Amino acid sequence: MDIPRGFTIRESSHRIHNPLTDDQLAVLGRALHLTPGTRILDLACGSGEMLCTWAREHQVTGTGVDLSTVFLAKAHERAAELGVADQVAFVHDDASGYVTDEPVDVAACIGATWIGGGVPGTVELLRRSVHPGGLLLVGHPYWRILPPDQETVAGCYATSVDEYRTLPELLEEFGQLGCDVVEMVLADQQGWDRYIAAQWLNIRRWLDANPDDELAPEMRAELTTAPARHARYQREHLGWGVFALLDR
Repeated sequence: MDIPRGFTIRESSHRIHNPLTDDQLAVLGRALHLTPGTRILDLACGSGEMLCTWAREHQVTGTGVDLSTVFLAKAHERAAELGVADQVAFVHDDASGYVTDEPVDVAACIGATWIGGGVPGTVELLRRSVHPGGLLLVGHPYWRILPPDQETVAGCYATSVDEYRTLPELLEEFGQLGCDVVEMVLADQQGWDRYIAAQWLNIRRWLDANPDDELAPEMRAELTTAPARHARYQREHLGWGVFALLDR
């Protein structure tokens, strides 16, 4: 049980597997007014950067759940590096069905809403682990600019324009799900560049080291087209943010 190798190749140097920068992740932690002992569940936690840095800066505790054995190994290393291994735990499991035995203070899914089949299902899944009055954190894309054609939609790795909403529409959707939006931190184009462009060097280094790997032709094709695709489509049209929600 693991994620496809392509993901771990292209994001092998990443600590944050989304377009938030280190500074923005820190801003989010401060904006939530986290108190020592706050318990956090992070579904599809990747390399555990959010839990580890917040454990160091805010003395929270938490559990991260992810399918990737590669990313979880990095999460354990990061926890040890920051001296918070006794505050955080990481579980190799399918986050789409993971619910805590005891309610937590914050339940998060930052950029992996496919685990709930979209925003509504992910919000409902997070609700199953958080106590009344607890925070839900959802990271999700939105359209910065509506794509003018299907080519642009596909260039943003979407199947149709309806796959994402504009920012106002996404905020309204959270309200329709019975939530108040109480905070948000939005990625900017520089954040997208750092997240996406860093993948290109990871892919090239891997190709240089693994020219005969069965995955090499696929990764070579991706590297050939990815920079222009990002500049032409994703960078201009696709936004991304983390939204803090409280049930009404």
